[in-house]
Amino acid sequence: MGKVAVGAAVVCAATVCAAAALVVRHRMRCSGRWARAMAILREFEENCGTPIGKLRQVADAMAVEMHAGLASEGGSKLKMLISYVDNLPSGEENGLFYALDLGGTNFRVIRVLLGGRDGGVVKQEFEEVSIPPHLMTGSSDALFGFIATALANFVATESEGLHPSPGRQRELGFTFSFPVRQTSIASGNLIKWTKGFSIDDVVGEDVVGELTKAMERIGLDMRVSALVNDTIGTLAGGRYHNPDVIAAVILGTGTNAAYVERAQAIPKWHGLLPKSGEMVINMEWGNFRSSHLPLTEYDQDLDVESLNPGEQIFEKIISGMYLGEIVRRVLLKMAEEAAFFGDIVPQKLKIPFILRTPHMSAMHHDESSDLRVVGSKLKDILEIPHTSLKMRKAIVELCDIVATRGARLSAAGIVGIIKKLGRDTVKDGEKQKSVIAMDGGLYEHYSKFSTCMESTLKELLGEEVSDNIVVEQSNDGSGIGAALLAASHSQYLEVEES
Repeated sequence: MGKVAVGAAVVCAATVCAAAALVVRHRMRCSGRWARAMAILREFEENCGTPIGKLRQVADAMAVEMHAGLASEGGSKLKMLISYVDNLPSGEENGLFYALDLGGTNFRVIRVLLGGRDGGVVKQEFEEVSIPPHLMTGSSDALFGFIATALANFVATESEGLHPSPGRQRELGFTFSFPVRQTSIASGNLIKWTKGFSIDDVVGEDVVGELTKAMERIGLDMRVSALVNDTIGTLAGGRYHNPDVIAAVILGTGTNAAYVERAQAIPKWHGLLPKSGEMVINMEWGNFRSSHLPLTEYDQDLDVESLNPGEQIFEKIISGMYLGEIVRRVLLKMAEEAAFFGDIVPQKLKIPFILRTPHMSAMHHDESSDLRVVGSKLKDILEIPHTSLKMRKAIVELCDIVATRGARLSAAGIVGIIKKLGRDTVKDGEKQKSVIAMDGGLYEHYSKFSTCMESTLKELLGEEVSDNIVVEQSNDGSGIGAALLAASHSQYLEVEES
């Protein structure tokens, strides 16, 4: 072989060696990155742990905070608000009732015809109305005038057989999903606006009074007989269909719980004891917090950067508003510190709340062999075009960690309520059913979440007790529930009973 050929061979061999070394280095770099990404995921998983012992501590802490909140105003992170609802529907209710559901940029007006014990809900009709943006920041008269006019227009569409009995005023249940200091079953002062509303002259005023004045101005003869929130409406709707319903839990964008308490077990209640001996308590359980909650650095950062730091800690780890955002925050750390998506951190991944819980749910439920739903969500939402199957599997696992923690903590919260009511043990020969009415998109649509929550309930309560605890879907508490509460607090009940 000539000198030139030998030289060429040496150069060629060196090139091959260099290329091989590059490949090895690249593989080592990739495996190093992957190991770092997995270390981030494993650490997060460990910090999210909800072993049964920890869940029992959370349930006990919930029951303790419930006691404290009932004892005095401000005695607990749980507000334990007295709702003044002391008569839940029994199924006997008769007649025509209305509901107004105001909780965001749209409101609904609802008409329900009730047929007593045998008839149930004979007929229901509703209409949805959008609130023009300028009314959300205008005056009280303008907003409530608009709502009253929509109500009057809806009343005008009553068909034959859908009128109140002669001489009777129409009655309305008003679901108002903003912070209110309730003063009676049909009055409450607005504490503050949320959800984009800002009408200063309503703050501190009785919202039922504002609506009533607006109805009187246009000659609409209608009485608000109950002011409620959506959780209490869910409880009412559940109780109407099933007398064993003792509590309601909403797991949706936000979360809350309400339950039926013995009036004598409410030390801060100074009024006359209601005839029923019962009072519905609006827990505002999203604000629960305890040293036993498994909080991570991602939860702490999310809280600090939120509009309400230090508040709603329980809500921020279990509700639909936040689950997808927690997943995004962990993915961002994996991208920044372990180049999980390659050398460049995807810009879209830096946008808070871009990954919503429905996206997370779709990825978590992906059963295709190549996890193509995960791939398409990453591409469509985060503009990450190429992901390996290994990466997609890691993302599904991340969704599972976040959803499992939320579902198991929700179950612990429910067990706290059951403990407070003394229904966490089976008394001799007693087969007392306790039904929890559930509502909200997270519970309804994220099936891995709801399945995990229900199996955790069984695990916490044990087989014998959990046979007597039933979780039931109860839809449209904020609509039908409010109409049912108008019926159970009707001004004509005394007349009918006497």
